[in-house]
Amino acid sequence: MEIADFLTPDRVILDMRARDKRQLIAEVAKRFGQRFDTSIPGSGAAAVEAALLDREQLGSTGLGNGFALPHARIEGLDRFLGLFVRLAKPVAFDAIDGKPVQLIFVLLIPAGETTSHLAPLAAISRRFRDADVVAGLLHAQTPSAAYALLTGSA
Repeated sequence: MEIADFLTPDRVILDMRARDKRQLIAEVAKRFGQRFDTSIPGSGAAAVEAALLDREQLGSTGLGNGFALPHARIEGLDRFLGLFVRLAKPVAFDAIDGKPVQLIFVLLIPAGETTSHLAPLAAISRRFRDADVVAGLLHAQTPSAAYALLTGSA
């Protein structure tokens, strides 16, 4: 599976402002639930926010080196949905290295998926292990430039 299979150019947000992890998750949920995808069942933003916060209670998805990969299962969702955010300023995220995060890739997973969610998570992780991609994302001037880096179409 490739990142382009679940990320679209309109779901790339640069220089979002958030004061903390909770506000970041609320804003991401709002973007998913209202602006980007009307096919999210339930109450949209509220369902996404609750699912992401519940997942964070199991353990932080802050993977270190300024990167977080929040993900959650969403009841009734029929496909994977991704959203990339670069924050204007890093925020504390309880990451494994204790450092704040600035690059966030959110993945919504259909609730019925058991193991196939590993492929998109692996695709995302591979991109963020590439130091050139990370540096490019930190300096990307436009969402389309960031999208190209994320999808390997640069």
